[in-house]
Amino acid sequence: MKKLSLIVLFSLLFGGLYAQKKVLIEDYKGVVEAAKTALDESMKAPDGSLWLFATKHQISGTFELTITIHEKGKVLTVFVKKNDGGSIKSQNMLKDFLMEQKFNFKMPKGNDYKFDHSFQFN
Repeated sequence: MKKLSLIVLFSLLFGGLYAQKKVLIEDYKGVVEAAKTALDESMKAPDGSLWLFATKHQISGTFELTITIHEKGKVLTVFVKKNDGGSIKSQNMLKDFLMEQKFNFKMPKGNDYKFDHSFQFN
């Protein structure tokens, strides 16, 4: 039992050393490309989180949004530029979902990155 406890303790202490670290992206273009790629991946069926959310809530239409992300990959603001064929309720649910997202990369401290992205739901 003591041996098992030691193995568990060491694995917990040193297991984090080999964990993947977030990639630091320093330029505006790189941050925007990484964010758009992550959003596009989340739209893919059948495992994408955004695709699952849209399917569950029956979101349809095309939304063009302006998204601002902050230094730790957290979504700071989401504004709707254009809503084509989607309801206001769907638009608001999409905005709320995106506001809860966090991107899996590091950015320089103190910087915000604003970009436009289109979401098309069928």
